[in-house]
Amino acid sequence: MSEALVVGLVSISDRASAGVYEDQGIPALQDWLGSALTTPWRAETRLIADDRESIENTLVELVDRAGCHLVLTTGGTGPAPRDVTPEATLAVADKEMPGFGEEMRRISLNFVPTAILSRQVAVIRKQALIINLPGQPKSIRETLEGVRDADGNVRHVGIFAAVPYCIDLIGGPYAETDPAVIKAFRPKSAIRPQA
Repeated sequence: MSEALVVGLVSISDRASAGVYEDQGIPALQDWLGSALTTPWRAETRLIADDRESIENTLVELVDRAGCHLVLTTGGTGPAPRDVTPEATLAVADKEMPGFGEEMRRISLNFVPTAILSRQVAVIRKQALIINLPGQPKSIRETLEGVRDADGNVRHVGIFAAVPYCIDLIGGPYAETDPAVIKAFRPKSAIRPQA
């Protein structure tokens, strides 16, 4: 039996963390991952304020102590003064993965011109990939899954297509996806036969 993928899900919101309104980021991520992943996984969830020290500490804790292979954050990536998720993420990084941020903005530009204001980043810390996602559930799904036409055909592949292979490369467990949601891409030499 293969090792379960451990995914940290971090919703970054002053108001949701204070109980002003219900967080929608973590449930949206759990629902999407539940439909996309076909191999064993479990989530470590955290709801925190838009505070750089809290974000940095949470990311370090999820990777270094909780053993997450993938950490997905939602919220805090815009230009407002309280939006410090990218700075906190870069501060705990060993390597930056700029292609993820570039592609997330390109996907979101299919829907809104303000996507260019997003500052999402992705990094490697030790054995984990950390990705800053948008704050809205609809945008989270579009970014991960991609853009589909009226017939449901993929017009623009989502970023999650590259995530399982990235996790392979940094020493994490082999994760499979449901191709109807998102087809994980791996070079032929990296594809394992299904058990």
